[in-house]
Amino acid sequence: MKNLKVSSTMFFIAAVLFNLAAVITFFSGNHNSTAVIWLCLGSTFLCLGTVYSKKSTENKNTENDTESRED
Repeated sequence: MKNLKVSSTMFFIAAVLFNLAAVITFFSGNHNSTAVIWLCLGSTFLCLGTVYSKKSTENKNTENDTESRED
């Protein structure tokens, strides 16, 4: 469970960095196609972070349900 939370946090950090690189590349005005690639990578990592965050929450809820059934 803790690994999933760490993974989701790392994916969110990577998404922010990719999107920051995209914004910098867009405003530099040189290669807009490169900026679009950075933006797509940022969006992908944002989705991956969301998936891992959701898995972490589901695992936490499952563990809580299992503990309450044992009582």
